[in-house]
Amino acid sequence: MQEHTGRPTAYSRVTLSRIMTAVDVNLYGTVHGGVIMKFIDDVAGAAAARHTGGPAVTASIDEILFLEPLRVGHLVHAYAQVNWTGSTSMEVGVRLVAERWDEVAEPVVVATAYLVFVAVDADGKPRPVRPVVPDSPENEGRWREAEIRREHRLARREAIQQHRQK
Repeated sequence: MQEHTGRPTAYSRVTLSRIMTAVDVNLYGTVHGGVIMKFIDDVAGAAAARHTGGPAVTASIDEILFLEPLRVGHLVHAYAQVNWTGSTSMEVGVRLVAERWDEVAEPVVVATAYLVFVAVDADGKPRPVRPVVPDSPENEGRWREAEIRREHRLARREAIQQHRQK
């Protein structure tokens, strides 16, 4: 594994759980994508704040994959951790797992996401982030994949800026 100094990945891990209710569903009887997105942002924000020891704001959402529909009565667990850190930003990975609240069954992964957060000071200005230390081969892989996503974000931003200058 690559050497890093800072806080281990495990330090930032957060789990939130909630039961989906009738107020969460759309006309098709499944949970609104926006409800799921907010839940993802909430747990990711908690992981980012835990890692930085203070406020962190959502800068971008790289990807959200909705893998299975959620319905009323699903107990949803959202797991988040900081996968990668830059100087003021970090990537947080999120996985949502669902099960019926009233049944014993194997939980199902229903969504995954990658979000970018920026640590901010009291004036809302970016502040330094302590590095995250991948604490397992799996988390080392997440770190490397996060770097690939960052390179793609930066390349896409650059290509769009160049296109707009034409």
